[in-house]
Parts: sequence; C-alpha cells; structure tokens
Amino acid sequence: MSVQLRETAQALAQTLWREHTVYRERSGGVVIRGEHVKRWISLAPAGGRDEILVRAGRILDGGTTAPARAEAVVSLSTETVQLAATCRRLLAEAASGPTSAASRPAAPHQATNSAARKRRSAGARGFGYWVIVACVVGIAALSIYGASVPS
Repeated sequence: MSVQLRETAQALAQTLWREHTVYRERSGGVVIRGEHVKRWISLAPAGGRDEILVRAGRILDGGTTAPARAEAVVSLSTETVQLAATCRRLLAEAASGPTSAASRPAAPHQATNSAARKRRSAGARGFGYWVIVACVVGIAALSIYGASVPS
C-alpha cells in the first residue's frame, strides 16, 4: 500500500502545485508540502483496506507545520482529479481562520510574556520622552543664559 500511496501522492502533488516536495512520514504516510502556498497535505492509511486519511494544514513561518485543520477519508482507488478536488476543499478549510500570530489567541504563558513586553516597551517610551524633555529644557536654559550674559 505504501508504494501505491506514494504514487498517488506524486500524481496529486503535480496536479495541485507546480512547486512541491513529497516525502514519507515515519508512520508510513506521505506528505506533500507546497512551500510557496504555505500549505501541506498528508496521505496516510486509514482503517479500511482501500481507504486513506487525507489531512491538510498550514506551514508556519520558519517552515514548521501546524497541526491539521481539516481531514477526510477517501478511497485510494479514487481518480486523481477527484482526490485533488477533495484536497482543494480541505486546503480551503485549512486556510480559513486566523493566519497570523497577532490574530491567534496566545497561550497563557505567552500572554504573560506579551504583557511584560508591552510594559517594558511602554517604560522605554516613557524614558525616551523624559530624555527629550530634559534636552529641550537644557537647550532653552542655555539660550536664556547666553542671552542674559553680557558680551
């Protein structure tokens, strides 16, 4: 089945994306990565003899893969065109939802770190403000002193 799965993945990859990478997972499945679209598809044996589990997800910045966001069980004997249509639907589902770190809810420890970063940056802005005020006051004082000293 793994040979048939790899052949199916190769044909599917060429149908979906011009640029792709196909590789075998440790679990016996096959992954198709589309770096240019930041998406991946996984084909793995499912419970049935002629069934495969098709999963789709996103590729995060730095190249790591996010967990699958959509999945479906499909017959391995399905034509490549029909399998590609299923994959496109799953890829569309995987694309929906938050896509950036700013729009995703933060984990509890990340929220704490984020709040600390905001406090630090607010403190840095406050310090910079006072430096500017001190410089302006110093220049004004020097101007007044220079105007009051007889030459």
